[in-house]
Amino acid sequence: MKGELDDYRWLVSAAAMPWLAIVGEEELGPALVTRLRKELSAARAHLVVEQIELRRRGREKFALAEKMFFTRKGLEQATDEQLAGYKASRFAEGEAIADLCCGIGGDLVSLARRGPTRGVDRDFVSTVLAGANAAVHGLRESECSAVVADSLEYRIVGGAWHCDPDRRSAGLRSTRGELFEPPIEGLVGLLRQNDNAAIKLAPATEAPAAWSEAAELEWLGSRGECRQQVAWLGSLARHPGKRVATVVDRGGAIRTVIGDANDTLTAATELGRYVFEPHAAVLGAKLTGVLCDEHKIAAVAAGVAYLTGDRSINDAALAAFEVRELMPFDRKQLRAYCREHGLGRLEIKKRGVDVDPERLRKEIVGDGDEEATIILTPVAGHVRALFVRRLGG
Repeated sequence: MKGELDDYRWLVSAAAMPWLAIVGEEELGPALVTRLRKELSAARAHLVVEQIELRRRGREKFALAEKMFFTRKGLEQATDEQLAGYKASRFAEGEAIADLCCGIGGDLVSLARRGPTRGVDRDFVSTVLAGANAAVHGLRESECSAVVADSLEYRIVGGAWHCDPDRRSAGLRSTRGELFEPPIEGLVGLLRQNDNAAIKLAPATEAPAAWSEAAELEWLGSRGECRQQVAWLGSLARHPGKRVATVVDRGGAIRTVIGDANDTLTAATELGRYVFEPHAAVLGAKLTGVLCDEHKIAAVAAGVAYLTGDRSINDAALAAFEVRELMPFDRKQLRAYCREHGLGRLEIKKRGVDVDPERLRKEIVGDGDEEATIILTPVAGHVRALFVRRLGG
């Protein structure tokens, strides 16, 4: 452990910067690898090469990824900066914050912009990288720091706290709160100390029944997917007892849907000119019915979360498609249509239909360069293929 920790401390120091720059700028080939192994230990050479790869992958989540420090697990589990910024905005400005299970600091950095924040993690390497990433973002140690400690034993005095428990402590990703590390039951004990908390959960995790009235459960989406669920408690709960779906785009725009879970959708009597697909965060929160009521639209079929109407809707919580062609779900007809129209690039989406989209795409795709989106769904009791045009960005 000491040797590994020393290597990571070296990685975030000025001594490693020239090597990170060389590997980042030059093509990684046998000659460069040989040079690294001559000049550095095998462990440090590996860290440098790995870090460049992780920084490139980290661009999707962080604007300053090229200067940050990651582990594979840390990058995968880190909240992207769009969602982290939104979450941090819900904390009172200037108050002290504890970020438990802080990892490499995805949430930590954003929280520290609201008030003095202390990151806590049992993993020594994570705290080293979290501290370095705070410095990369221009934060002083008085504003943001990370310490090695057991989150369940950390004393939270005043302010508020955030926790991102490890959902892979047993090696496999879990949605069960009792398998988190620390488990939700343990976090309940921390709530007795201070109930002003934001607890990150997997989108499919069932929050404790005891939180049903006190907690606001929010499903957060970014980059087209539902990324996490957050249980907001105490002063951080804006809508206690309610479900919320929030979509945050790369520009920071926020769309929020609030209500009670409603999976019972009224089916349309006929297919409209437009079809809409709720964002994954809305589906996770079971708030599709709220969007139906708001926009006066209905499901294409009972139990199917594709919606339809006769007017176009511009809403970040809905992907919108204009229906161009409605056909029976018949592979021969679909193949003939794709070849006739030169459709060589197909996006196939489906709900309520037992079919493998990738296998179907290979069976029906044409030879041309034109592209199309096909939606497979029940309509009026029969499976149909809808050739649609995606609207918006």
